[in-house]
Amino acid sequence: MSTELPKPIADYVAANARLDADAMLKPFAVDAVFVDNGKRFEGHDQIRKLFESEVIAVKAIFTPDAIRHEGDRVIVEGPAHGDFSGSPLRFTYRFTLEADAIKALEVTL
Repeated sequence: MSTELPKPIADYVAANARLDADAMLKPFAVDAVFVDNGKRFEGHDQIRKLFESEVIAVKAIFTPDAIRHEGDRVIVEGPAHGDFSGSPLRFTYRFTLEADAIKALEVTL
């Protein structure tokens, strides 16, 4: 990638590469919203459950290869590899940052 990821996003991506749910959650604001292919998760407890069931359980690791800015959002794209049907799949992550934390994240295929 030619552009560096903002720190909270870089921290999230690095933690995901280690499949570390605690570290993946750390860059998120306490009241963050995570929308995963239309399913909405609010707050750390719900987001942690998502990570444990949909990321850690299938060893899904996202590898960003493109980044752009659209208004107040940082759009990051790339493949995710893991033990899930269709792996690897290409995803788009739409991050909204606030006060050096991830306030919202929407993930789509």
